[in-house]
Amino acid sequence: MRSTTELLQQGLQTYGLDVGKTDQLLTFAELLLEKNQVMNLTAITDPVDVAQLHLLDCAAVLTMADLKGKSVIDVGTGAGFPGMPLQILEPTAKLTLLDSLNKRIGFLQEVCDTLGLHTTRCVHGRAEEYARNHREKFDYATSRAVAALNVLCELALPMVKVGGAFLAMKSVDCDEELRQAKSAIAQLGGSVEAVRDYTIPGTDVRHRLVIIRKVKPTPVTFPRAFARIKKNPLI
Repeated sequence: MRSTTELLQQGLQTYGLDVGKTDQLLTFAELLLEKNQVMNLTAITDPVDVAQLHLLDCAAVLTMADLKGKSVIDVGTGAGFPGMPLQILEPTAKLTLLDSLNKRIGFLQEVCDTLGLHTTRCVHGRAEEYARNHREKFDYATSRAVAALNVLCELALPMVKVGGAFLAMKSVDCDEELRQAKSAIAQLGGSVEAVRDYTIPGTDVRHRLVIIRKVKPTPVTFPRAFARIKKNPLI
């Protein structure tokens, strides 16, 4: 049986990404699993599964979007996905990790300090509130959150520059969700540019990246208060 290190290196090679980042990625995984013993960060606890279903899953984004030197905000980053693997693999990206739970942000700051990721910003805040003072400040927004796409777009697209994009990690069975979100995406100044399915190396797991290009400014009425977004999502 191949080691976690070998599986991760092979996966990175399949993607054409820097295998020299393997040790940093594995350190992040170790810190995640250690903290997970006292704090609920992930239901995936086997090191091989963490390497494949977390690290390599997130790394796939870099095969479909060039984040080199770009400003990126990871909306609802949770335990640091996809933002932390993206930052490790593309250290020139100017990354902001945003989450509403301060304990998670505290953990991610510890990870950044340990790994020497001194340019990464770990921010405690709600996306709809953060967006008010950071409208169209980022080249890219990313998210692997479980919220519906129309909700995620209202939280993320206001922070994306015109010409930038929202990179939404979704399941391959999100066709109906995507169809229902198209009107909301247009209202928010976006347009679906591509829907790209991929298989995580070493597994038969298929996931999807939805690339939503920001084609015009988001109206200042968005994002609304989260209670309103949740009660009356855009349709």
